[in-house]
Amino acid sequence: MVKAKKFVVAKHFQNEPKPTDLQLVEEELPSLQTGEFLVQAEYLSVDPYMRPYVLKYPLGITMIGAQVGKIIESNNPKYPVGKRIVGYLGWRTHTIVNPQAYTEVDLISQKPMILPDIGSLSPSLCLGVLGMPGNTAYFGLLEICKPKEGETLVVSGAAGAVGSHVGQIGKNVLGLQVIGIAGSDEKCKWLVEELGFDHAINYKTENVAVSLRKAAPAGVDCYFDNVGGDISSAVMYQMKPFGRVAICGSISSYNADASSLPKATILQPTMVFNQLKMEGFIVSRWADRWSEGILKNLQWIREGKVHHRETVTKGFENMFDAFVSMLQGKNTGKAIVQV
Repeated sequence: MVKAKKFVVAKHFQNEPKPTDLQLVEEELPSLQTGEFLVQAEYLSVDPYMRPYVLKYPLGITMIGAQVGKIIESNNPKYPVGKRIVGYLGWRTHTIVNPQAYTEVDLISQKPMILPDIGSLSPSLCLGVLGMPGNTAYFGLLEICKPKEGETLVVSGAAGAVGSHVGQIGKNVLGLQVIGIAGSDEKCKWLVEELGFDHAINYKTENVAVSLRKAAPAGVDCYFDNVGGDISSAVMYQMKPFGRVAICGSISSYNADASSLPKATILQPTMVFNQLKMEGFIVSRWADRWSEGILKNLQWIREGKVHHRETVTKGFENMFDAFVSMLQGKNTGKAIVQV
């Protein structure tokens, strides 16, 4: 019998997540039934969406999230032993998977898939640039912003898994002027010197509105928003007429006490007079084109047009620490836990 470890939700997060919100438990897994297979986790993902998304589910569930794992036992010929899969199996070390149980009505319900052939690249990339974050960048930028060569793109949360990829597609593939907003001088240096961004703004030490006017005096055509809050309001008021805004997330408010949030800047004037288009999205909208995004991102990696970085935490027992660290912006690139 296989013993699995998992984190279950003991209390819904309020403000900043606390260690007592999750409980690490052990369970003994039953024997496999026909059609099932057993996965041993190798890499697990921590992502911003987990913070608000898990509130939709009842207490006692396994903490949500994607992982890359190896099939170590199988009663399903479509999922042979030795293959790796990527799937939303949650924060657990071992999982019995029945592919027929997945409804695919949302991101979390997508059926686990066999990893594509990525050559010598790390399987962990299928949780990042070759997985959900990479597809979020690909579809969010191309389908929502619809940028044109020579336009100016601003990306907030630019040193994270999604933002860093958005900026590189914009600069190195589409020929845009790209401005990133991040939270440290080190991250800003990485964006400009290694990833090719034209400018980077440290929102912790600079006035975003003033610095953005200097970097883009003619205004902004496209804004890819990962953070929300005052930063996004400052960008919105520097958009050009007919600018496009893709709303991917609002990490600046995920841990905030709703009663203490400042009054929002009124956005209607800039949206009306500049005739802006703002659209939120969830990447599962393009589930039927999932392989398209992965193959395009893989092509651009091999062509040297996009690069990637991972912040790796070792040890399954450190999942919570990696999660909180990511929410606090301490990661550069994709945050990963290696079992």
